[in-house]
Amino acid sequence: MMMKIRTKLLIYFAVVLLLIVILFFVRGQNDQRINELHNESMNHFFLLNEITRTTNETYQSLQIYVQEPLPDNLGFYKEDKQELLDLQERFAVIETETIPRENFLNMLTSFLEHADQTVEGVGDEDVQQYSNYLNEAEKTSDYIHEETLNLINTELSDYQDLFMLTNEKIQHTKNFGTSILLSIIMLSVLFALWFSNGITRTISRLTEAAQEISAGYYTGDDVVVSRKDELWLLSETFNQMKRNVLESFNEVEEKARLTRLLKEMELKSLQNQINPHFLFNTLNTISKTSYIEGAERTSDLIASVSALLRYNIGDIKRRTTLKNEVDIVKEYFFIQKTRFGGRVTFFENIDPACLSIEIPCLTLQPIVENAFIHGVEGMAEGARIELHVYEKNGKVNIDVTDNGTGMDQQTIDKLLVPEDKGDTAAGEGSGHSTGIGVQNVIARLKLFNKESDVSIVSAPGKGTIVKIRMPKEREKGGV
Repeated sequence: MMMKIRTKLLIYFAVVLLLIVILFFVRGQNDQRINELHNESMNHFFLLNEITRTTNETYQSLQIYVQEPLPDNLGFYKEDKQELLDLQERFAVIETETIPRENFLNMLTSFLEHADQTVEGVGDEDVQQYSNYLNEAEKTSDYIHEETLNLINTELSDYQDLFMLTNEKIQHTKNFGTSILLSIIMLSVLFALWFSNGITRTISRLTEAAQEISAGYYTGDDVVVSRKDELWLLSETFNQMKRNVLESFNEVEEKARLTRLLKEMELKSLQNQINPHFLFNTLNTISKTSYIEGAERTSDLIASVSALLRYNIGDIKRRTTLKNEVDIVKEYFFIQKTRFGGRVTFFENIDPACLSIEIPCLTLQPIVENAFIHGVEGMAEGARIELHVYEKNGKVNIDVTDNGTGMDQQTIDKLLVPEDKGDTAAGEGSGHSTGIGVQNVIARLKLFNKESDVSIVSAPGKGTIVKIRMPKEREKGGV
C-alpha cells in the first residue's frame, strides 16, 4: 500500500503536536493541583482568623448587652452568635478528626454555652450568675484566640513542609517536561534528517541514472526505493521508461540493419536484372512454340521458370499470402525435379486452412533452396525435401525438412543470430535464384511479426529441419 509523503508528514506533525499537548496538559494539571492546595491552606487560615474575630465580636456584643440589657443589643448578640455557629459548622466539615480539632470545637461550644448562660442570668437579674458566666466566656474567648494561633502555627509548619515537597514535585515535573520536550526536538531533528536523506538519496539516484541515459548507457541498474510513496512510483516509472527506451533503441537498430540489408539486396537485384518484359515475352514465346511442336513438358518447365522469375523480381518488401509462397515452392520443386530426375524427391503436406495468413514475400523459397543447395544437391541418390504446413496450438507451423549433410551448432547459431557485417544477404544466398539467404529471411520475419519464431534442428550427417511458427490470427485483410 502506497503512503503519500504528505500523509507521512501530517502523521508526524500530528504525533508531535499530540505529545506537546499532553506535556502541557500534565503540567497544567500539576499547576492546578498546587494552586488548589495553596488555596485550601489559605482558606483554612482565613477561617481560623474569622472564627477568632467573630468570637471576639460575640463576646463584645455580650458585654454590651450585660451593661445595657436592651432588645437591640440582644439582637446584635444573637446575630454574632449565629455567625459564629456557621463558622463552627464550616470548621467541623473541612477539618480532619484530630485532637486539636476536637479541643477547638469543644472550646467554641463552651464559649457559646457560657454566653447563653450569661444572657439567662441577665434575664433573671441574677448578678452573681451572669458575672461568673461572663468571666468564663471571656476566659474561653482568650483560650480560643490562643488555640487559633497554635493551630495556625502548626498549619504553617505543615504547610512549609508541604510547600517544600510541592516545590520538589514542581521541579521534578519541570525537569521531566523539559526532558520530554528535548527528546521530542531531538527525535524531530533525527526524523527530519532521515526523511530528507531518503528523498535526496532517491533524487540523487534518479539524477545519476538520467545522466547515464543521456550519455547513452541504458543497461545500468534500476533505481530501487524501499518505501512506497510518490518517489517509489516515480522510480518505477523511470525504470520502466529506461527499459522502453532501451527496447525502442534496439528496435531502431534492428530496423536500420534490416533496411540496409534490403537496400543491398535491391541493389544486387538491379545489378543482375535484364529487362523483365523482354525476358517474359521471350519465355512465353518459347513455351508456346514448344507446346505447338508437342513438347508439353518443355512448355511446362518454361512456364514454371517464367512464374518463378516473375515472382522473384517484384518488390521484396511487399506482403503476400502463404498460399502464394507455397505455389512458388511447388514451381521450384517442379524445376528441380525436371533437372535432377530421380536423384531427389519432393514431398508436400499442406493444410489449406493455413494458407490465408500474411507472410513476407520470398520466405519459403530461400529456405527450400538452402536445403537443396547445402543439404541434398551433392547426394547421388535418395535425396528428399519435405514441406509441411499445419496448424497447432493456434499457430501456423511450417517445417522444411531434408535428409542432407546437416550442420553443426555453431552454424545454426550463426544463422539464427547473424552478425551485422553488411554482406549477410550476398554471402548467404550464393547460388540462390533469389540472392536471399536464410539469415535475411529470419530477420524479415522478426520485423514483420514479433511473435514469429524460427528454429533449426540439425546435426552433421543427420539432415536439417527449419521450423517457422506464426500466429494464425494475422490473416490477409485483418487488422
